Amino acid sequence: MYTQAIPGLIIFLAYVGEVIAVPPTVQLDSGTFMGALSGSTHRFLGVPYAKPPVGDLRYRLPQTIPPYTGSYDATNYGSNCIQPGTNTPNILDIAGSVAQGIVNTVFGPVIQGESEDCLTLNVIRPATATLSSNLPVLLWIYGGAFQSGSTSFTDGGPVVERSITLGSPVIYVSINYRVNAFGFLGGSEVKAAGVGNLGFQDQREAMRWVQKYISQFGGDPTKVTLWGQSAGAISISLQMLVNGGNPAGLFRGAFMESGGPIPLSDLTDSQESYDALVAGTGCSSASDTLACLRTVPLATLKTAVNNIGASSSVVNSFGPGVDGSLITDNPQVLVQQGMVANIPYVTGNCDDEGTLFALPVANNVITDADFRTYVKGAYPGLTDAQIDQIAIMYPSDITQGSPFDTGILNAITPQYKRLAALLGDAILQAPRRWMLQNTVATNPNVWVFLSKRFKLLPVVGSMHSSDLVNSYGGGEMQDQVIRFANTLNPNGQGLVDFQWPRYTLQSRQTLTYLDGFIPLAISQDTYRQDAMNYLTSITVVNPVV
Repeated sequence: MYTQAIPGLIIFLAYVGEVIAVPPTVQLDSGTFMGALSGSTHRFLGVPYAKPPVGDLRYRLPQTIPPYTGSYDATNYGSNCIQPGTNTPNILDIAGSVAQGIVNTVFGPVIQGESEDCLTLNVIRPATATLSSNLPVLLWIYGGAFQSGSTSFTDGGPVVERSITLGSPVIYVSINYRVNAFGFLGGSEVKAAGVGNLGFQDQREAMRWVQKYISQFGGDPTKVTLWGQSAGAISISLQMLVNGGNPAGLFRGAFMESGGPIPLSDLTDSQESYDALVAGTGCSSASDTLACLRTVPLATLKTAVNNIGASSSVVNSFGPGVDGSLITDNPQVLVQQGMVANIPYVTGNCDDEGTLFALPVANNVITDADFRTYVKGAYPGLTDAQIDQIAIMYPSDITQGSPFDTGILNAITPQYKRLAALLGDAILQAPRRWMLQNTVATNPNVWVFLSKRFKLLPVVGSMHSSDLVNSYGGGEMQDQVIRFANTLNPNGQGLVDFQWPRYTLQSRQTLTYLDGFIPLAISQDTYRQDAMNYLTSITVVNPVV
């Protein structure tokens, strides 16, 4: 007879030789969470890590969840946080079915409903994990331009399965955090109330949850690696600046795909968006407009948010900013001052980061004059001489534009490849380069990559997010992430394992992922160096608004 104990229940199996899978459970405080067995992993999904930010808790810092009691069904993802538009990346119109297929390789078909009650996380562990396993933890932070995103898009199950195969098991945690106007509302009222950058605050609350509870899943709270892509990687780079660069024991390593410490202006520079939201919700006459926003029906608030996002008069409506407490200054200034966590980290980019950003505006930027007008709008306060210098460093010659190394191909408009080159560098490449420039001299444990895969994709090339196929789709990067979580080094120890050199300011060696028969190579991180240095010299003193 086979016996399996579950709190309050004993299941007796009378069938000789028959094994029935019993759902895994985890005890947190006085609460019992029932998960699901999937392959060689246990999945605990939709676990609340903070009080629901609803009602009077809307537009407030995340509140620590009280001790768990009772029983919880942890077999389904929690709701997505409120976000505008579609919940899945829509690139059908800009890159065709081939590019969409690349994204679909990474982003699963799970489409969750959305709710303000969204502060949940997911834990996937090896089925063999016990309370004494002390496994390293990968904590995933999704991207989405701080406007959207969901933990259900990227399934960490295959990552854990692969870690088991490698003999280097990990526990995978993914977290939901507030986005758009719900997580990144700006304005003087928000800053005065100390409730700016709520999405980042949610991330930190989830990190504190991991410190408190991950051992109950078999994880080691002292071995947490933050892992993210795009806005998730940017989030990690900014979390490395909090407390003057003191991680406070919340994490020991970072793996950042396509994201670094972007330039940020003060929250008060987003006053126009705040005022528009107040007006759109009927709160203009309230004595305390922020308190009024907490009482507005969700449908009304979301409609107002979407109307602002569609308005041409309000640019970059809702996003992170300098709040004076969590983010105390322009991140690029903090990096320059050395206020960065001195931890091992991996960082890198796709070769053609800017193509997806350039496509939506390509039809409006046709001439040299259009290009200069666009740059002027993106960098308010620039002199004509500075704009001229940017135009020189990012020329209209289509053979020098992005997708790089594609000659005269992919020039869908006369300025498209030029604009794509600029945007990729300004948004993602230059901030990474700046972080390396100011940290590597005192941090010997840094690795850098460049992904040049999918270069033959028409129009978009090695586009932003294409590296996720490598990290989540079972490629070399997935193994490197797993190794890094275990040893703080992405390299394997086998005789035939490709050795990824550490990055130094002298060698600037970079691991490059390539298509074809030779998938890995070592190159140098010196491309467009003068241009990126010039962009950073501008944003250090004149952050993008």
